[in-house]
Amino acid sequence: IDPLLPLGTISSMETLVGSALATQRFALVLFAIFALTALLLAAIGMYGVLSYLVRQRTHELGIRVALGASSNTLVRSVVGGAMRFAIPGVLIGLVAAWALTRLIASLLFGVSPTDVPTLAGVSVLLTATAALASFVPARRATKTDPMLALRGEG
Repeated sequence: IDPLLPLGTISSMETLVGSALATQRFALVLFAIFALTALLLAAIGMYGVLSYLVRQRTHELGIRVALGASSNTLVRSVVGGAMRFAIPGVLIGLVAAWALTRLIASLLFGVSPTDVPTLAGVSVLLTATAALASFVPARRATKTDPMLALRGEG
């Protein structure tokens, strides 16, 4: 109305909304970083444990190879055994995640607390990690010389 009055701070609406949501965005970025770190640590830990457990069965697998078992049958058996533990673990984790995401629902923007693609992606990643963690050492154990495995050197 009065062209001689000095103007206050001029900002676009995007800037005002962005500054109002900065704290919540920062919290979400931290949650995302922690979640990805937890997912990575879970995958590495699961890989390490399953790989170790399969490696301890090298002697047994050597005996089975010496008795005439096929490599494919042994690998399927080992991976199937690992999946018997991994799949219920992933399902229990999904139920827990589904229940606990209600606690951070107020911080989420544009994403539902129970985002199905995210939960499915994490489940697939952890299940694939378990399959790979048992497949690689089992395949390696079936390719070793049965006599070395029987002696405990394989």
